Amino acid sequence: MWERVKRFWHAPLLNKLHLLTTLYYKLKGVALYRFLFKEFGKGSFIRRPLLILNPRYISMGDRVAIRDGIRLEVVRSSENRIPELSIGSDTNIEQNVHIVCHNRVRIGNRVSVTGNCSIVDVTHPFDDVQDSRKIGERIEDEDSFVEIGDGTFIGFGSVILPNVRIGKYAIIGANSVVTHDVPDYTVAGGVPAVALKRYNSTTNTWVRVSSTGASQAYGS
Repeated sequence: MWERVKRFWHAPLLNKLHLLTTLYYKLKGVALYRFLFKEFGKGSFIRRPLLILNPRYISMGDRVAIRDGIRLEVVRSSENRIPELSIGSDTNIEQNVHIVCHNRVRIGNRVSVTGNCSIVDVTHPFDDVQDSRKIGERIEDEDSFVEIGDGTFIGFGSVILPNVRIGKYAIIGANSVVTHDVPDYTVAGGVPAVALKRYNSTTNTWVRVSSTGASQAYGS
């Protein structure tokens, strides 16, 4: 405890302000969010959210850090559908991230979601041109989902679209659009995202995935 006090005392001013504001948002979580959310874990905080809707369907583990501008939106697309949005322990979600859930979005433990990302399980149907509702107000009533495994890293500006499973310890490159499943221990990137490297547990190396499906040792 004394060592933590000493580190705080010797920290630069802006670092001190950051630590103090983080403490404030953690206290806000204890005083407010734990009564509004389905679950709100110890040590978790949300800094200056843009929008939080239907938090009673949101579960959050311990020590979750969510930065400014988050949009946590749970949508009731039908009375018979009970949505589920869950965020695992020790996960960090950076600035201006957009998460929309109407059925099931699960983000695992120790996941890093960097800034300006979008994670949605919602599809807006557009086939009926006679529908008087604007397309953005239409939601397909389907059993869609997004699942992100433990230890995964989502690069800046990436978009994760419905019906996608991203495995554990996967890395999604910046500005990628993920439209298909990404296996465990895989680096993927691009529009749409494709596998670029995979971890070989036998050789303990990352191997590059070529366009022809062959692999070569990463760095060779």
